[in-house]
Formats: sequence, structure tokens, C-alpha cells
Amino acid sequence: MVEGRPASLAVRKLQGEEPPPRPALGAGGYTPADLPPPVPAELSASPVASLRLRVPGDMAGGHRLLLENARQVVLVCARGERFLTRDALRSLEVLEGASLVVGTDGFIKAIGPADAIQKQFSEETFEERIDCSGKCILPGLVDAHTHPVWAGERVHEFAMKLAGATYMDIHQAGGGINFTVERTRQASEEELYSSFQQRLGCMMRAGTTLVECKSGYGLSLETELKMLRVIERTRRELDIGISATYCGAHSVPKGKTASEAADDIIKNHLPRLKELGRNGEIHVDNIDVFCEKGVFDLDSTRRILQSGKDIGLQINFHGDELHPMKAAELGVELGAQAISHLEEVSDEGIAAMASARCSAVLLPTTAYMLRLKQPRARKMLDEGVIVALGSDFNPNAYCFSMPMVMHLACVNMRMSMPEALAAATINAAYALGKSHTQGSLEVGKQGDLIIINSPRWEHLIYQFGGHHELIDYVIAKGKVIYKK
Repeated sequence: MVEGRPASLAVRKLQGEEPPPRPALGAGGYTPADLPPPVPAELSASPVASLRLRVPGDMAGGHRLLLENARQVVLVCARGERFLTRDALRSLEVLEGASLVVGTDGFIKAIGPADAIQKQFSEETFEERIDCSGKCILPGLVDAHTHPVWAGERVHEFAMKLAGATYMDIHQAGGGINFTVERTRQASEEELYSSFQQRLGCMMRAGTTLVECKSGYGLSLETELKMLRVIERTRRELDIGISATYCGAHSVPKGKTASEAADDIIKNHLPRLKELGRNGEIHVDNIDVFCEKGVFDLDSTRRILQSGKDIGLQINFHGDELHPMKAAELGVELGAQAISHLEEVSDEGIAAMASARCSAVLLPTTAYMLRLKQPRARKMLDEGVIVALGSDFNPNAYCFSMPMVMHLACVNMRMSMPEALAAATINAAYALGKSHTQGSLEVGKQGDLIIINSPRWEHLIYQFGGHHELIDYVIAKGKVIYKK
């Protein structure tokens, strides 16, 4: 988007390809046949054309939410794109003077000019109406990489790092992940549950409505399952979206080699996860491995990830962070959905990820706090990689705020504001395999959004800190989950 000019209202496609069809969403959702015919080219720039996105049906009995008269509604994309790359990132879809309707099923039913929505829904009832005059509506933010279940803060290690100790210096001295593992093993499930809920609350108040949550501070089957039970319990109780990741290969347990640890995971951990998933006790979406020199080498990483894929888990792992490991090339070989970190990724790895549509989850907080070189976001973007963002919240990178992550991505990784917003919404949702239902404001998608008290959406990134004063509402599935 050019500063001072609203984005075009014309509907746009991904460069060089038709967007994939959106799947049916079940009861209260839609099928592609429900959608109206494409807007004629001569009408595509007309604000009224946007109103034609309304899904028929599900009108009886009222609606959950009406957001009225917003200065801007940032759709991000508008034609069912599962991700954005290259030219599609330069001008996000933004409506001026618009309103939005969420149905009782929690899915978006209409988006369009405020006067047209008002006229069309004048006889309808709503559980809640919010006047958004002078404000902006954006998709809820998606945090594509976090480690939020643990006990044992490492504030003392921050002082060590400031004094010059490296990440691996601390790790090899028994600190880092090992320190938190010991404390997490000692903590009760209730203690972990309580602290996890508090951390999710902090993320939510900063605008996050979908978050990837890893285990990984257990390393033993017993403690890994304890962490995953906490994630599952919270997923069922809260409206915030959770993508659960098994990360039992976060570090090599004391007394084992990487190969022995991989054997334990493959022979004991993963069969148990498969059994619990089949019984409906624990739902896990992704498998993760810390592929790193001195931790899990390429061979052990390959074995674990392939075994996870064999039981139906998406591959979404740590790679090429501290040393060039050719993890990106391995991920592409295995069909990974996403790879995180990539500070040391090779040129060949970048090219392979772009071709394979494997998402790069970049973590500017980690590079900043560990004083690492920044991931080469510009090269990835220029080559067509699907770039996503995450906070990497953990005891080593204590950040709850995706607005601050986006700001760091713009300043330190030289991303533009539209690129950063797409990376924290539609592309982050893609990294979690959820961009068909979340990550943009489109009819048929889940009603996850935030309202900011500013006439320009860019303030969410432009302001460094203070986002709690900027964010008026956070809404998930059409329900207000935070109000300032």
C-alpha cells in the first residue's frame, strides 16, 4: 500500500494462478456453489460490489455481531487465497467506510460499505453491535511459533547473555532448555495449566486469536504428555484458537545420544500420541524437532519427522538457526508445511522452499534477543517464499506481542508493513494449515478480528509498544474475548 492512498477495492488473484477452492465449513458454513457469481470487471472497483459477498442462508434467528461504520476494514485478501507472496503482498485488500456481520455460528456472513450493510440488515437482530466509527478492523493476529507451557523462568540467563554468553554456552553448562525441563518436570499439571492460561491471556490482549503451542520442556514421555494435556484442556475451554505441536525432540535428554533419543520418540512417544489421538483424548496438529549442531542432526531429524508424518502430523520444525544444517532442504524433501528460524538457511534452501510452498516462520524477537544475524527475509520474499511470523515466546524470548514482532520485522528484517501484516495473518495461518478458515476477513471464514482505535491500520505496526492502549476489542468466533 502506498502511504496516503487506500488499497484498491478491486478483487485480486495470486500472481499467475487461480486461488484454490475453499472447502465446505459444515453446518452454517458454505460451499463454493453458495457464492454469488464473480463481480463483473466494470463493477470490481465499486464499493457496493463488495456487499455481494454475503452468504445466503443462516439468516433466521438473528446474528451474533455487527461491526458498524469502520474507517478501514483490512481484509488482507479477498478471493480465498491460502497465502500471499511477491506482488500480492504490496497492496493488501482494504475497504474504507465499511461494516461486517458475524453469524451465530461464529463465521463471517457479510462485509461491505456501511450504508449498504445497514440497508440490507435493517430488519435483522444482533446479539451485539459495536460502533467502529473512526477505527480500523483487522484480522486477528496469528502467532505461528510459541513455547508457552513450562515452569522455570530464566531471567538470570538474560543477564548472562548481556555479559556475552552465547545460547550454546548456556545450553552446554546445563542451563537453557535443560534448566526449564527440570522445573517443568517438577511442576504439577495444574500449575502448568494456570501459567499457560495467564500467558495466553497476555497474547490475546495483544491481538492474537490463533496461536501455535508446543510441548518440548518434558523430553520424557510422561512430561510431554502432561504438557499436551494442558494444551488440550485449554483448547477445549477457550475461544482463542490453538494449533498443538509435539516437540519432544526439543533437546537431547541427559544420558542419551541424539540417536537414542530419536529411537525413544519413534518407538514410544509417537505410538502413544497416535493412540491418544484415536481415542479423542489429545489432539496434536504438528511435529517439531530442534535440528541443530549439538542437538538433533539431519539423520535423527529425518527419522523423527518422517515418523510423525506417518501418523498424520504436519511437519513444522526448527531449522538452520545457529548453524547451516541444510534443514530447509530436508524439510522440502519431507514435505514440511513450515520451517522456523532459518537465520543460517542456504540459498538453495530458500529456492527449494519457494518451489515447494513450504512456509518460512521467521522470529525477529529471537535474533534480536540472542544478537544473531537476522533471517534474510528480503531474499525470501523476493524469491517467492511464503513468509510468516511468530513471537517464539519462551523463557529465552519473553515476548507476547505480535504487534512488536511485526515492528521488529519491518525495522530489522526490512519488511514493509503490508508484508508484515500478511505474515502475521494469512501466511501464519497457512504455516499452521489453517488459512482456509482463518488469517483474513472473508465471508465464510471464522470471525476472528481486532478493532484498533486509529483511523489507519498501520498504527498497529508503526507504534512500538503501547498496543494495549491501541487495541479496543479482540474477537474470536464473533465473541468479544477482550475489551479495553
